[in-house]
Amino acid sequence: LISHNTFTMNNLSANYERILEVLRKISNENLLSYQRRVPKMKDLELISLALTAEYMGIDSENHLFRQLPKAIKCKIERSVYNRRKRRLSNKINDLRMKIAESFNEFEKFFIIDSMPVEVCKLSRSGTSKICKDAEYCYPNRGFCASQQMSFYGYKLHAVCSVNGVFQSIDLSPASVHDIHYLKDIREQLSNCTLLGDKGYLSSEIQIDLFNYANIELETPKRINQKEYKPQFYLYKKQRKRIETLFSQLCDQFMIRRNYAKSFLGFKTRILSKILTLTIIQTINRNQNRNINNLKINIT
Repeated sequence: LISHNTFTMNNLSANYERILEVLRKISNENLLSYQRRVPKMKDLELISLALTAEYMGIDSENHLFRQLPKAIKCKIERSVYNRRKRRLSNKINDLRMKIAESFNEFEKFFIIDSMPVEVCKLSRSGTSKICKDAEYCYPNRGFCASQQMSFYGYKLHAVCSVNGVFQSIDLSPASVHDIHYLKDIREQLSNCTLLGDKGYLSSEIQIDLFNYANIELETPKRINQKEYKPQFYLYKKQRKRIETLFSQLCDQFMIRRNYAKSFLGFKTRILSKILTLTIIQTINRNQNRNINNLKINIT
C-alpha cells in the first residue's frame, strides 16, 4: 500500500510542475531584476510553490517545508521563502493580470462587488497588532450589509467577467464604502457595462463613469425611488457569478483564514489565492472543461 505521505509528496511534485508549466508560458523565470546572489530557486519556481500550497490547501508552512525536500529537489530556507514571496507580491498580481487579459480581452460585461476579509475577531481588535506595520494600511471596523455583521479587517473589492474571471482586485480598510472603488475602476476599464448591487447606487458616479470611460453602470433601484422598475432579470442572474467566486475563495482557498502578521504578507496571501484560482481556470480552458469547476485534479 502507498502511504499517505508518499501520496502527498507525489501530488505536491506533480501539481507544482503543472502550475510551473502554465506560468512559464506567460513569463520569464526571473521576475526581479536585482538579486544580490543567484538564487537556487528561481522567482517563477518560488511562486509556483506558493500557488501549489494554496491549491492543495496547505496553509501550514511547517507542513509544507516538511514535505518539500522529498517532493521537490530544491533547497530553500523558510525565512528566505517568506521574504522573497513578499517581495514578489506585485509580480504575482502582474501574472494574474496577464492571464485575465487573455480571458477578458473582448469582454463587454463585468460584475463588481466586495467581501469582508477579517484579520482577527472583533473582541481582539483593540489589542491586535496584525497589519499595523504602516499607518496607511491600518485595518479597521466595518459592517457587511449582506451578512448583517460587523467585522475588523479589510474589504476585498473585485471586478470579474460574466464568465467568472477576476479582472480587477483591491483591498481597502473595512470602513471604506464600496462606491469609492469605482473611482479606480474608471482608470482600469472602458467601453463596457458594469453590473453592481445597491451599494453602488449613485446617479452622480453613474454619469461620471459614462462620461469619463464610457462605462454603463447598471444597479437595481430602491423601491422608494422615482421611476422604480425591477432590474433586467438577466443582469440579476449574472451578478450571482461574483458571489459564487467569493464563496469558492472562502471554501476551497480559505481566504478568511489569516496567519499573516504584516500587511504585505496579508496582501501576498490574498493575491496568491486569486492567482491560483485563475490558473485552475486556465488549465480547465485548455482541457475544454467548465472553467469554474475548481475542485478538480489539475494533473
